[in-house]
Amino acid sequence: MIGGGDPQGAWTYVAPMIAIIVIVLRGVRTRKLRIERMWIMPALILLVVGITLGLQPPRRFAVLVAEVFALGVGLGMGWWRGRTTNIMIDAATHELTSRSSPIGMALIASLFLIRFALKDYATLHARELHVAAGDIAEVFLLMAAGLICAQRLEMWIRARRLLAQARAAP
Repeated sequence: MIGGGDPQGAWTYVAPMIAIIVIVLRGVRTRKLRIERMWIMPALILLVVGITLGLQPPRRFAVLVAEVFALGVGLGMGWWRGRTTNIMIDAATHELTSRSSPIGMALIASLFLIRFALKDYATLHARELHVAAGDIAEVFLLMAAGLICAQRLEMWIRARRLLAQARAAP
């Protein structure tokens, strides 16, 4: 059995695989893009991150550096993933649609697997790494928040530009 015979250990590996399958299946189909609603998910994520970080005691310098690094990685990956997302506009109705590119889906699946492996390793070796499990969770939370916020911002900017161009065209 996966996870050394521990029934809970199997779910540790099955849950990420299910998540990746859902991400890929959602990414292959074209979806309606509503730019007026693109701020909702980033706002909710920033609220959760703010509450989570606000409830924690002050961090050590090394943890702050790791959090800033993770946020930067998340922002960079999110911007890149947003750039690889295909955004189309119907010239007649000005309806926007989007579809993830295969590269973007591969990026998110790879990042998810790497994050999962690093979190698993860091959690199991937290004592040797001299970090708390909560610090590890915060680092990955900031990376995910950066990824989602940057992706949405990049897509919003491009979608607005496409919509303005379509409305300006005769």
